[in-house]
Amino acid sequence: MHFVTAKSRQRPQGGALPVSFTTALFEGLAPDGDLYVPESVPRWTRDDLERLPSMTMGEIGTRMLLPFVGEDLDGAHLASLVHEALNFDIPLVPVKPGVYALELFHGPTLAFKDVGARVMARLMAALHDGGEPLTILAATSGDTGGAVAHAFHDIPHTRVVVLYPKGLVSPTQEAQLTMFNSEATNVRAYAVAGSFDDCQRLTKAAFANRDLSRRVRLTSANSINVGRLLPQMVYYAHAAAQLAARGVDTGAAVFSTPSGNFGNLTAGVMAARVGIGIRGFVAATNVNDVVPAYLTTGRFEPRASIPTVANAMDVGNPSNFDRLMWLYGGDLDAMRRDITGSRHRDEEVLATIRAVHDEHGYLLDPHSAIAYLGLAGQSAPGVFLATAHPAKFAEIVEPVIGRRVEMPAPLVQALATKRRILELDARLEAVQEIVGHESFVDE
Repeated sequence: MHFVTAKSRQRPQGGALPVSFTTALFEGLAPDGDLYVPESVPRWTRDDLERLPSMTMGEIGTRMLLPFVGEDLDGAHLASLVHEALNFDIPLVPVKPGVYALELFHGPTLAFKDVGARVMARLMAALHDGGEPLTILAATSGDTGGAVAHAFHDIPHTRVVVLYPKGLVSPTQEAQLTMFNSEATNVRAYAVAGSFDDCQRLTKAAFANRDLSRRVRLTSANSINVGRLLPQMVYYAHAAAQLAARGVDTGAAVFSTPSGNFGNLTAGVMAARVGIGIRGFVAATNVNDVVPAYLTTGRFEPRASIPTVANAMDVGNPSNFDRLMWLYGGDLDAMRRDITGSRHRDEEVLATIRAVHDEHGYLLDPHSAIAYLGLAGQSAPGVFLATAHPAKFAEIVEPVIGRRVEMPAPLVQALATKRRILELDARLEAVQEIVGHESFVDE
């Protein structure tokens, strides 16, 4: 399987040449700044789809990823690393009749980003040529950075630099981001004086800087990297398998995905393309609703992000929109047939957290609440992606429900770790300086 760029259909004579999975994985972005996509999304056989309800998550992950990486990594090695990475549960939990939560927060950082980050880290370790170390540069609006930091902590031949918006992540998110800053490790997180969009702009500028790329082997761990994106297809199939095991017609199910940078939704659409039974998707957002607005107006108009209680979704210019356009060939009507937009204000989110807790005994974090809201008006069955443990947003959730949220052990550990905050100006020169360091040990 070769990989091309998302905009190659728009400029077939001027796009980047097709590359291998390994090249796409380690480059992150194509030389022209575009996002890599697979040349095709191979459909599963009828036998594979019939076996889906009896497959383990590790088996699903291996089957899902093999067509994309199989030329670069043998099946046995892939199966081993997928089973190692996905060593936690992703249960489908009934919340009310016909509505299910896909709980993606049982990994080490209690957020869905653990799935993609842990698989990606192991793919990079397996495919590294033993030469120059990698420097992984990632922007985060909250959960990505913590997941990447944990996934790559102590992975050989790698250094990790995470940029997050100062003052715009939750206390628990910052604790998980910075818990390695005080150690002589391969991971550093920096609080940038700006928004997530500034962090993302700086990472893209760093990748495009030829002088920096000559000095440092630089790659990304955001969902702009196919190594993070492709593993997210796995849990859509795993959810469909669990629905089928319950006797639910998966082809009738709508999936509501809380969306910020839109990698999660893109992965869902790709899972549907391989044949996983999904009736449609809801792109559920907070007030940063440029994609739902596009579905309504046909105009994609990025803008500055607005801070909300669902901070991991505060994205005003989602990178993965280009991949959605690639999947649909720019056909707005085709996209509208599969995806419905849903926009929700903070007051709706908080009211939903309270109502679902009081009426159904189920506790949502703000992002999962937006996904739950996305199913309003949809016919059953519906699956909403619960993307983070509510304890990660205790300062928002606890006043709403009037009680303390039990803190899982990973958060207790992160919060107990001595905090070292490293601050950074929102300038490319500042990023170049830290990325250009040979190590973090002597800081």
